Amino acid sequence: MEYTVQKLGQMAGISTRTLRYYDEIDILKPARINSSGYRIYGANEVAMLQQILFYRELGLSLDKIKSIINEPSFDGAEALRDHREKLLEKRKQLNILISNVNKSIAESEGRFKMTDMERFEGFKQKMVDDNEKKYGAEVREKYGNDIVDKSNNKLKNMTQEEYDEVTKLSEEVIETLSEAFKTSDPASEIAQKAAALHKRWLTYYWTDYSKEAHAGLAQMYVDDERFKAYYDEKQAGTAEFLRDAIFIFTGMKK
Repeated sequence: MEYTVQKLGQMAGISTRTLRYYDEIDILKPARINSSGYRIYGANEVAMLQQILFYRELGLSLDKIKSIINEPSFDGAEALRDHREKLLEKRKQLNILISNVNKSIAESEGRFKMTDMERFEGFKQKMVDDNEKKYGAEVREKYGNDIVDKSNNKLKNMTQEEYDEVTKLSEEVIETLSEAFKTSDPASEIAQKAAALHKRWLTYYWTDYSKEAHAGLAQMYVDDERFKAYYDEKQAGTAEFLRDAIFIFTGMKK
């Protein structure tokens, strides 16, 4: 079956303006233009639009989607399987949050008593899921699935007191690092304090600490643009400064 822009937009729940824009940026071209000048979409375009909307639902940018679907090795069936896994993960997260809300309602009505761990179960799971989405592939490749899984479990099993402590410690790391950066000396006392605080922060997530792994993570802060952007947000060069301070702290100098 074939569809005009208007009919396809109505069926998919998106505007005709969006479909025209997808055509303009070469992310979804019509199958043909009819004699009246109307864009006409066929079965292949409908299937591709479904893929695009799945990716949009997962939060991918149009540029990223375009690069994925234009890859010569793009496999529509495999992409759908990947979508399914991600949606199942999302449903799992929503189910945890819904359960958390239900327990909170029951407690407010005097029918249930929540533990401190239960109160924040859904939020910690979301943090794990968000970290996996952003950095999971790189971190798992670098450190292995076993270490990352243990780290995730450690986070999910944190008490509220531990969670508050690590949140406060994270802020302290950034504040101390900001002051240390002004010295321009990664070997300075305050820079080494920042590195030591960073180690303390890591121990809340890592089951086993090693100087080599700490130094490796510091290098990744520089090599990975996402980490680098986080540390360099207020002052360019901060990620490299932290790496150098940690290299000195761990004895893993460049």
